[in-house]
Amino acid sequence: MAETEDRDWQRLDKWLWCARVAKTRAECSRFVERGTVRLNRQPVDKPHAKLRPGDVLTLAFGGPERGMVRIWRVLALAERRGPASEARGLYEEIS
Repeated sequence: MAETEDRDWQRLDKWLWCARVAKTRAECSRFVERGTVRLNRQPVDKPHAKLRPGDVLTLAFGGPERGMVRIWRVLALAERRGPASEARGLYEEIS
């Protein structure tokens, strides 16, 4: 099963970490567990949710009460946690 991970799908927390949403993967896990992420319009609270290219993420930064919401379409799975310029290539922002 580990062979298909990172090729066909990727853990949500790992992808968020590579996309530089937070400094650590643990912070990304807590971000998901707080219920501030939707995957294809469905609420997600499991950091191990499977993420695939083409999926749409709705991220409520600072909590839903602050209203800072970003919608991203996943363009690619991450090979590594690289620089910010590389991380921006993993997604496109949907306005």
